[in-house]
Amino acid sequence: MLRACAYTHAVHAPPNLPDDVENLKQLILEQRTLLLSRQIEIDKLKVQLARLRRLHFGRSSEQLAHSIAQLELSLEELETSETMLSYPARSRAPAESSQVPVRRALPKHLPREEIVHTPSCICAQCGGELRRLGEEVSEILERVPAQFKVVRHVRVKLSCARCQSIVQAPASARPIERGLPGPGLLAYVLISKYAYHLPLYRQSQIYAREGVDLDRSTLADWVGAASALPSPSIG
Repeated sequence: MLRACAYTHAVHAPPNLPDDVENLKQLILEQRTLLLSRQIEIDKLKVQLARLRRLHFGRSSEQLAHSIAQLELSLEELETSETMLSYPARSRAPAESSQVPVRRALPKHLPREEIVHTPSCICAQCGGELRRLGEEVSEILERVPAQFKVVRHVRVKLSCARCQSIVQAPASARPIERGLPGPGLLAYVLISKYAYHLPLYRQSQIYAREGVDLDRSTLADWVGAASALPSPSIG
């Protein structure tokens, strides 16, 4: 059922376009034929993927889950290669108002950062003073990478001037007693491992690239300790 899609890795930038019209037409026809075959393959994979998902619903099967993952990967590679083939031609095509793609509006709940691009106030043609006519607004979707931070809990000690007793706020509770991770970091490690299937050794490598040294054994200790958190206390 699964077919190898290794040929998608061999997609390269198109060669220089021929000068004569006949060869150019032939090249365009070949590109269209290739894109059509890719689209047919994509449609077939989508049908197979939908069928596997229906089979997988309501029951557990590692083999089905693996097949679904392989199909998802093949479909991703085909769609990527299709864009790689068609994008150079689309980028060279003249912009027309009728060809502007209709995109879904970006979510309103996302924070907005506004960058205002203001040209010179003096006309480059005649040197006259420019006045505001209006503005055009476009939006792009950006991502701010997650980052580590250190939360310092400062417990102030107060002393009574009359009886010399010392008063201090109680220590804040931690998910793991005397443990290093805060609740947000611990939740991130668990979700990455069990929801996104990201092994602890790979998480350790990712964190090291961000400048935080967390050994795999340390992460494993956190995961083991966190397994006891949902358990009710017996007393």
